[in-house]
Amino acid sequence: MTEIKLNCPVPLHYERIVMAHGGGGRLMQQLLDDVVQPIFNNPILAQKNDSAVLPINSANIAFTTDSYVVKPLFFPGGDIGKLAVCGTLNDLAMSGAKPLYLTCSLILEEGFAIKDLRRLLTSMQATASAAGVSIVTGDTKVVEHGKADGLYINTAGVGILETKQAINAQAIRPDDVILINSDLGRHGLAVMLERDGFDFKSNIQSDCADVSGLVNDLLQANIAIHCLRDLTRGGLASTLIELATSAQVHMEIAHIDLPIHDDVQSLCEILGFDPLYIANEGCFALIVPEDNVEQALQIMRNHPLGKQANRIGTVKQTAEQGMLTLKTEFGISRVLDLLSGEQLPRIC
Repeated sequence: MTEIKLNCPVPLHYERIVMAHGGGGRLMQQLLDDVVQPIFNNPILAQKNDSAVLPINSANIAFTTDSYVVKPLFFPGGDIGKLAVCGTLNDLAMSGAKPLYLTCSLILEEGFAIKDLRRLLTSMQATASAAGVSIVTGDTKVVEHGKADGLYINTAGVGILETKQAINAQAIRPDDVILINSDLGRHGLAVMLERDGFDFKSNIQSDCADVSGLVNDLLQANIAIHCLRDLTRGGLASTLIELATSAQVHMEIAHIDLPIHDDVQSLCEILGFDPLYIANEGCFALIVPEDNVEQALQIMRNHPLGKQANRIGTVKQTAEQGMLTLKTEFGISRVLDLLSGEQLPRIC
């Protein structure tokens, strides 16, 4: 029987999954494309957006779900509870929706400390309340000791689209501009340092944050948003590759324009990581027409989560479609590709 291991080359046909490290790599994408998508196939799922947009009566509703298995449960800048709420709010925001309600389902390991559970649920409630959102339903299951790393969380979210804009990869056009709101790589490194106990003198904190308020500011200003996507599993590079493939365009980003903190860059060089492939939890890509760039940047920079907003690249009109290239500091362009697996598994 052939096996698929998501940290090594995968055969075209496989029968058993041994390990799946997140969703940011080529092999996970192949699993979704070969197995999951064909079985659940329908026009809404085929759009491959962060949220499903559902027309209900005269309104458009956004609906999303995600599961969180981060290890450790507490890390600098956040915890699994805050992460679960922010991640779901952000997925709704990436469709242009205003978040309204969340669910919370818990898979608890027998023996999990009640004080830690209270701390995590309090973190979830505080994060949801700050966003003006209620956690309205859920489920709780307990499994045997040693079967769940303490706690797994699943959340689902519902929001309403008040904009008429179609915000998705299919709206991306040649000559569009790629912006991001914040610096890269902090979340994945913060989790990894806490989990593996590296003795580095570092103040790296996760960027875990709810960006729905910032997105709402952009929508209220009538910015012509073609696409939004949060840069979570697989980081900036994986996200843009997936968007370029979906839109069948060529995207190019410039290394000199990427906001990466010195401590993140230094640590990546020591450990052999590429910050372009490291997960973020408060950073998103915004793709807009050229004539909307300056206004969009001004709005982002006026928000606490957009102080480092920058223009990082363009959508190019070339024959090379479904491609992402990076222009280095020496002016040389190189192609970026999906990694086989993830550099840092279990970070969300």
